[in-house]
Amino acid sequence: MARSTPQAILLVDGYNIIGAWNSLKQTRDRLGLEEARRELVHALMGYSSFQGYHTQVVFDAQYQDTPGSREIINSSVMICYTDFKQTADSYIEKACALFRQDLRKFEQRLIVATSDRAQQLTVVGYGAEWMSAHKLQVEVEMAELRVSRRRQQEQKKNGRSAQRFLFNAIDPEARQRLSKLRDGEDKEL
Repeated sequence: MARSTPQAILLVDGYNIIGAWNSLKQTRDRLGLEEARRELVHALMGYSSFQGYHTQVVFDAQYQDTPGSREIINSSVMICYTDFKQTADSYIEKACALFRQDLRKFEQRLIVATSDRAQQLTVVGYGAEWMSAHKLQVEVEMAELRVSRRRQQEQKKNGRSAQRFLFNAIDPEARQRLSKLRDGEDKEL
């Protein structure tokens, strides 16, 4: 369930993370950059919802002669493509500088995920938290595990209560015939 005010804003240096995670590097090399971006965003959707974060995945568009753009994926994740001649690093630095002046800093955390050492020092200097690409990957995997375990527990719980009734233990065709019989639609037995 999404919170009204996110616990934290997570800025992700998209290409840096793609270059740092082995699975994303393999996807990039095998299927292309677009597919690696899609996989990263998909992984961050579940993680962001689980953590209660508002995540902005920042991709360089510095070599594209197009204005920057934003794409809202869901209530937790947005993709930001930088302006022409702007790097993801400069976008993130500007966001950190603006956040430093923002009153939200008293209610929310600002976390930057990158393994770029210079970027790490800069964002920490602005008062943001830093998370390495490796730590982000571990946290994403742990969140996926927790969600999976919860689902399994719910299925077990629901499965046990559902099997207490004979109706749920019979095959679907027999269930359908019994429903028709109960409703008076099936006269032959």
